[in-house]
Amino acid sequence: MTDDKIDGAALDGVAATCLWTLRNRAEESMHPGSAFHDPLAERLYGRIDYDYERFGKPNQTHPLRALALDVAIRAYLDLHPAATVVALGEGLQTTYWRLGRPGVDWLSVDLPPVIDLRRRLLPREPRMAAVPASALDRTWMDALDPARGVFISAEGLFMYFERDQVMSLIAECAARFPGGRLFFDSIPTWFRNRTMKGYRMSARYTAPPMPFSLPVSEAARLPAQIPGVATAEDLQPPPGRKAWRSRTLRKIAALPGPRDLRPSITLLSFAAHHGR
Repeated sequence: MTDDKIDGAALDGVAATCLWTLRNRAEESMHPGSAFHDPLAERLYGRIDYDYERFGKPNQTHPLRALALDVAIRAYLDLHPAATVVALGEGLQTTYWRLGRPGVDWLSVDLPPVIDLRRRLLPREPRMAAVPASALDRTWMDALDPARGVFISAEGLFMYFERDQVMSLIAECAARFPGGRLFFDSIPTWFRNRTMKGYRMSARYTAPPMPFSLPVSEAARLPAQIPGVATAEDLQPPPGRKAWRSRTLRKIAALPGPRDLRPSITLLSFAAHHGR
């Protein structure tokens, strides 16, 4: 890792969205009074030369999602300290360093340009490995030992896939990693439809199409639909600032009906033994 400036314009399409999430995490980390702290994200933000204003105004969605992921990984590692964490479509996430658990085995899976950027920007860690491929390329599964435990994150990823691709991937994860967990987030159906028509986040940026959505009520049915999926838990992110801290809004967001209109975070637990 060097301290030279990196040109972020080398990334485009879905790969460029890792700069969107990086900007939101870094800005929130620098905000006075924020409960989210990500010093490495702040450093990366300053090192990548990019027109971040293309993404519109910063918001708390991504940093609060990151906090929810931190909590979920820590809980699993407390039960399975020898487990491997797999970050699918990891982008420029810095979860490994926020966790403060250098002994955990970590596998980062992303497209080759993103893995190359991670190698240039992020510290080298002896327990971290990378697979420069799509998450849909199942070869990353071959590097894992299911007996030790596997936690899989798909942070900001599934919405860019087709429904059958997502369901097939979840089913294979459940079959190959009994006792494991899968963390993923999704957008509501109304927002999916908006992106498919061309969602302009600013005058200079249109978000990539996001063909997949899985509302909370649909995610709750996954255990009945996919063999090996034992439970599906709807995770509300930790409280943020201002409206993101409102107890009233959080209660409304958990109600049937309104909950399907918001972005969702789902934590799947895989059965320890199949053949239910």
